[in-house]
Amino acid sequence: MPYQHRFADGSLANLPMGKVVCVGRNYAEHAKELNNPVPTEPLLFIKPATAVVNMAESLVLPTGRGAVHYETEIAILIGETLSGAVSDTEAEAAILGVGLALDLTLRELQDELKAKAHPWERAKAFDGACPLSMFVRRPQAGDLTALPLQLKVNGEVRQDGTSADMLTPIVTLLRHIAPVFSLLPGDVVITGTPKGVGELHAGDELEASIPGLLTQATRVV
Repeated sequence: MPYQHRFADGSLANLPMGKVVCVGRNYAEHAKELNNPVPTEPLLFIKPATAVVNMAESLVLPTGRGAVHYETEIAILIGETLSGAVSDTEAEAAILGVGLALDLTLRELQDELKAKAHPWERAKAFDGACPLSMFVRRPQAGDLTALPLQLKVNGEVRQDGTSADMLTPIVTLLRHIAPVFSLLPGDVVITGTPKGVGELHAGDELEASIPGLLTQATRVV
């Protein structure tokens, strides 16, 4: 089925699937594990709507293009337009839901592109590169600066972090993005990944969660 934004109660969010604005290296320990410098301001890139698939369905990885790595992220569903200079209050009010994303990455290709100082899109924005979960409505999510984030692969915890470790917290990220890329209803912001990323293989069973709030299982075919 084509991807549609849904809430955890099963209802549809009556919004189009827009772009996905991604934030690279927003957890210092993840930057270090890949031998990348820790940025002094948010590192932004975009995945198109064609990259988005339903995380609840099985993951189909591209073949013949090298290792595909998982990066588990907190996803923010935008419900109101944010453009130009916005306040914390306006950024907060634009958040409709909180969910989970996998930023799938062709790691070998990304390394080649980085070495040539080329853009990352071929490694990050391919079809199926952004599985998204359902979203919980904003009031249920509580304090956005203290959200736990975890990924289990085949029952083993691989990523275990918290939004408290973000270099740029969620509301500040939205304020940083809005003057660069206007955020529209239906857009999604994915907010960076904690350390522990790794390669996916056929048959892997994944369980991504914001513990106590939202859990999404999927598998690699």
